[in-house]
Amino acid sequence: MGIISWIVLGLIAGAIAKWIMPGRDPGGIVVTIVIGIVGAIIGGAIVGALGGPGVSGVNVASVIVSVIGAVILLVIYRLVAGSRGYSGGRRR
Repeated sequence: MGIISWIVLGLIAGAIAKWIMPGRDPGGIVVTIVIGIVGAIIGGAIVGALGGPGVSGVNVASVIVSVIGAVILLVIYRLVAGSRGYSGGRRR
């Protein structure tokens, strides 16, 4: 897949992951895209290790796999950001 495909897939996966797990996260759209792209890689690796097709382009199966990875990554990201005392953008 080309870089444009990864960005598009990341945007889609990140947006769907944020829709599944709404909440305040630092970083905005850039972090959403990065979480989606890295989530696609993580999801592809997990599904590939289990014998599935992984991420093979911008298609429905790849979006589903990417969203699963993005949700996993978003949970980890929130746990790490939460442990650092993130207060929704307000410094105290």
